[in-house]
Amino acid sequence: MYAFIYNLSLVLAAPGGGESGFMHFYNQYFNIPGFEAWKFLNLAIFVALMAYFAKKPLTDAFKSKREQIRAELIKAEEEKQAALAKLTETEAKIAQLENEKDNILKNAREEAAYESKRLEEQTNIEANRLRKQSEADLTRLSKQSHAHLRRFSAEESIRLAEEKLRTQIDDGIDARLVRASIQEIGGVK
Repeated sequence: MYAFIYNLSLVLAAPGGGESGFMHFYNQYFNIPGFEAWKFLNLAIFVALMAYFAKKPLTDAFKSKREQIRAELIKAEEEKQAALAKLTETEAKIAQLENEKDNILKNAREEAAYESKRLEEQTNIEANRLRKQSEADLTRLSKQSHAHLRRFSAEESIRLAEEKLRTQIDDGIDARLVRASIQEIGGVK
């Protein structure tokens, strides 16, 4: 491109070799070291051509990307709503479980109190029954012991009386007692 502009400027320049016309204008305004306007002109043409040729594919790509992003946003919103619904459901279940746990604990405390009271009553009843049974056993054993002691006392009294009588009765008294007993019975005739 630069070559084209340079050749064009040579053609337009004055044939005398001096600086006149376009070359003078060019050297004064465009031939600044580092400026080189032709580079900017080249860039502008390139950008314009690229924009012209890439406009339709880029527009289509941007539209499809925009639609894809929109679809992903809609999908993300739906997933968010589903997650929120599931979270609400889970929180409701947790609250229900808390209530259920409280009810179970309350019932367990009530049952424990009832069972404790029942066991206490049953223990008291059993203790009273055992007390009465032991009193009855003690009374029975006491009566048996008294009866045994009376029997022992009677036997011992009889034994002691026999011994005393044996020591006091000799053969004469014994014969007389036997005769008296026989006569009491009806005697020997």
